[in-house]
Amino acid sequence: MMTTRIKIIGITGSLRVKSYNLAALRAAVELLPDGSTLEIVDLSPIPFFNEDIEAEGVPQVVVEFKEKLAAADAILIATPEYNYSIPPVLKNALDWASRGTDLPLSGKPLAIMSASPGMFGGARVQYHLRQVCVKLDLQTLNNPEVFITGANKKFDQDGKLIDDFTRSSIAKLVKALVDKTLENNETHKTD
Repeated sequence: MMTTRIKIIGITGSLRVKSYNLAALRAAVELLPDGSTLEIVDLSPIPFFNEDIEAEGVPQVVVEFKEKLAAADAILIATPEYNYSIPPVLKNALDWASRGTDLPLSGKPLAIMSASPGMFGGARVQYHLRQVCVKLDLQTLNNPEVFITGANKKFDQDGKLIDDFTRSSIAKLVKALVDKTLENNETHKTD
């Protein structure tokens, strides 16, 4: 029985109300191991990064976003693939999080999943995102990999996950993320 509380922040690169990736995050909430929580953070209010805006003062919505990231033990990203790469809303949020002296992502465990109606399930976005995450000093899990192909057939019209294989894949991913986070916490206690 786990007594440690693991707080995970979930973000998606899609702003669509019926996003498959948002639906995948909601499914992850249901599949979390005991003792862990997942808060899904909406990226839509975050303005596009602009050094002029930053110089005038970091917008409050960005401050609050960075505070949520800082308070989290781990991060879960579910993202679509836009033109073989990272959607602007996700890249923008990561860019804001990388600015200043408080770097709330540094050293945090990260799990990535992607959903797409296509046959690659967002594989290419994951490769690009992993490159960005190296610079952000995130500890990205290499396995398991979750590519939700044919997503339009794996979620019902209300966004409920109806595919057992995908459910199992997401459950394994969030368990691996929690395990990595617990391992990190133990390592830091002994340092």
